Amino acid sequence: MRIVVGVGGGIAAYKAAELVRALGQRGHDVQVVMTRAAQEFIQPLTFASLTGRKVITGLFSQNSSQDALASAVEHIAVAKENDLLVVAPATADLLAKFASGLADDFLSTLYLAFTGHVVLSPAMNTAMWEHPATQTNLETLRKRGCSIIDPEEGWLACGVTGAGRLPDPIRIADHVETLTRAKSDFSGEIVIVTAGPTQEALDPVRYISNRSSGKMGYAIAAAAARRGAHVILVSGPVQLPAPPRVQLISVKTALEMRNAVFHHLEEATIIIKSAAVADYYVANIPEQKRKKTATRLSLELDPTPDILAELGDKKGDRLLIGFAAETENLMEEARRKMHAKKCDMLVANLVNAHGLGFESDRNEVEILSRSGQTVHAGPADKNEIAERILDEVAMLRLNLRAVDATA
Repeated sequence: MRIVVGVGGGIAAYKAAELVRALGQRGHDVQVVMTRAAQEFIQPLTFASLTGRKVITGLFSQNSSQDALASAVEHIAVAKENDLLVVAPATADLLAKFASGLADDFLSTLYLAFTGHVVLSPAMNTAMWEHPATQTNLETLRKRGCSIIDPEEGWLACGVTGAGRLPDPIRIADHVETLTRAKSDFSGEIVIVTAGPTQEALDPVRYISNRSSGKMGYAIAAAAARRGAHVILVSGPVQLPAPPRVQLISVKTALEMRNAVFHHLEEATIIIKSAAVADYYVANIPEQKRKKTATRLSLELDPTPDILAELGDKKGDRLLIGFAAETENLMEEARRKMHAKKCDMLVANLVNAHGLGFESDRNEVEILSRSGQTVHAGPADKNEIAERILDEVAMLRLNLRAVDATA
């Protein structure tokens, strides 16, 4: 695969040399782009020696006018020729530029022209990492589909201990390898993904719902599309843009979600039920707003359709992956749900873990299969968790096909 490695101007820039070496050893064609600040920490010659290619250090050539003309549009050519953009270290300045659409050097201009997948590995001082401006920029970039490899905690060059260290270059290379290895392994699959909460009306202005943000389901849908699948994303109300190359069906209630899923069931080969569907609804919704009074209000709630259980009964030879969000007895409840709902695989997580799960950009999950195997993933960015889940789905699919072939 052809990969651009962008090197930002931080003390961790020297580690990018190890990343470039690791990617090259894995057979990837690497083009390095350095910011002006990065050249204060490590020389372009280092990367040129590792890649055997010219290192791009600016927008304009310093040589002839003909060279200058070619270099003026070089960022477009590089964007078209390469499959993946990896930025390590991604400094606070670069994150701000990318999030705001500023383009005053080759790397930031390349980012705007690049249509492939982008992996960002931030590294900076702890206070800079935790600053609201940086976190807002990260949220913006996540929503655009960028994969974020969170920095590690440890001793920093500024003399403090905390979050901000660039992860081990091998870990970054492993993440990149996951993306490249899996680029088309879902080609030909039609994947239904459900995401987000549902809303069950109490009256014309109120509803019952939950804290699901839909981020995990949207990350799975985006990852499956990147890996070649045709993805049908059935989503409850969320504040997220539709992932690229995904067919989005927006719903509100559990019944609407159930009907949308079953409308497309015949064409699906894989169903991933990550939505947090409301368990109850009000059968008789008043036409007018319920008025507040000093007396207690009692509501009669009926159970919503159990979409996962119904899919378990009607899935045929399709793969069915369920989700379980628990607050206690995680593994026990996950196994019970997997077998009761006839899932082929179930992804379980604790929703009361600090900084993980509902509303967070990070997650930590257990991936259970009916064979009894359990795979732990995280804590990590939800984009990374999505890739791990799909890795296990792909492996399960291969194993089942192998069994069918020998039957």
